[in-house]
Amino acid sequence: MNIKALLAAAGLAVSVVIAPGLRAETQMVDQVVAIVDDDIIMASELRERVAALTETLKSRGMEVPPEDTLIRETLDRLILESIQLQKGARVGVRISDAQLNAAIQNIAAQNRMTLEQFIAALEQQGQSYPEMREQVRREMIIQRVQAGNVNQRIQITPKEVDNFLATEDGKKLTQPEYHLLHALLPIKPGTSPQDEAEARAYVEQLVKRIRSGEPFEEVIRSSREKYNFSGGDIGWRKAEDLPSLFAELAPNMPKGATSDPIRSDSGFHLIYMQDIRGGEQIVAQTKASHILIKTSEILTDDQARELAQSLRARAEAGEDFATLAREYSEDIGSAQEGGELGWTSPGQMVPEFEQAMKATAVGEISAPVRTQFGWHIVKVEDRRDEDMTTEAIRNKAAEFLHNRKYQEELDAWLQQIRDEAFVDIK
Repeated sequence: MNIKALLAAAGLAVSVVIAPGLRAETQMVDQVVAIVDDDIIMASELRERVAALTETLKSRGMEVPPEDTLIRETLDRLILESIQLQKGARVGVRISDAQLNAAIQNIAAQNRMTLEQFIAALEQQGQSYPEMREQVRREMIIQRVQAGNVNQRIQITPKEVDNFLATEDGKKLTQPEYHLLHALLPIKPGTSPQDEAEARAYVEQLVKRIRSGEPFEEVIRSSREKYNFSGGDIGWRKAEDLPSLFAELAPNMPKGATSDPIRSDSGFHLIYMQDIRGGEQIVAQTKASHILIKTSEILTDDQARELAQSLRARAEAGEDFATLAREYSEDIGSAQEGGELGWTSPGQMVPEFEQAMKATAVGEISAPVRTQFGWHIVKVEDRRDEDMTTEAIRNKAAEFLHNRKYQEELDAWLQQIRDEAFVDIK
């Protein structure tokens, strides 16, 4: 989506489309068009959103609905937004500046711009960056309110997962995907056996170089002018979507492997397994316990760190770690279990905690580590490689089913909150 379309969709492209006469009228005349619970919607807000939506539809070559229809549908959207923003305010939904900055950086990246270029593009279109930030903040609040309310309405049972995995769609969804690089050395019809043998020998030399550690793409690019390769990145594909020449070969290739030369009517092919996702998933897990010390009005950050350090010293001197955790840890979920966290997989813990856990040897206790929750000391109990293939497949299927149900449940929830709200359209 280009910048103008993106901002128009967010209701920010007002000055681009409002004629001078209309802008003057907007400045002089404004009135309440709807009361929504404790909020109001102004005529100027409705006009701006209608103008932005009109520009978006025109920029995409889409038909603009009749004015009455456009105004009615836009007002309905503004009413729903107001209801959701009020719900978010009541339960304390907040978007921090750091979260907002990350979201805007992502929007800029999606438009292949730096943040500076993105802001410049806004200004060139006469838009306000601060206003755009606040619109994005509102959208993020609405997304959180929707997720919090809709997700709890969706239940995916193990039986549903079983039934889905037994279908053709389920089997296809959970098949491994392969990211292949491809190079073809064309062999013209009528090439002599001697020239073909020479070409094969040359390709085999390239394979040796790649298997010895040289990057596949660099080796192919360095080929002599006589041997001009074509091909490139095939991208992510399931085995059934691969060219028939590679479909049987790819599933037996590990990540980083290069095929032997493959002869076809076109010439000699090489494929390189750039990456694999899905399929067998062996996860390095860690079994750990921890003690959490939180800062408070009576315990400064330095004091919390010193207490965590003293508890580490006591445990290393022979005191039972579990007993210390039950007495001192402020992690309600694990304290009564002696600080036990059980087996954890990568990504389950916050990065600082995970890094400390990874750097600590089995049987050892980490130095105090600071996270958003406070100061921790981490005792690593054990490590193992666990086959998570079945669990990963079921999780992927459950996520698919959840997403399929989400829009249906979202529509039902939006209708429900609209019916329950006090709305007075003037």
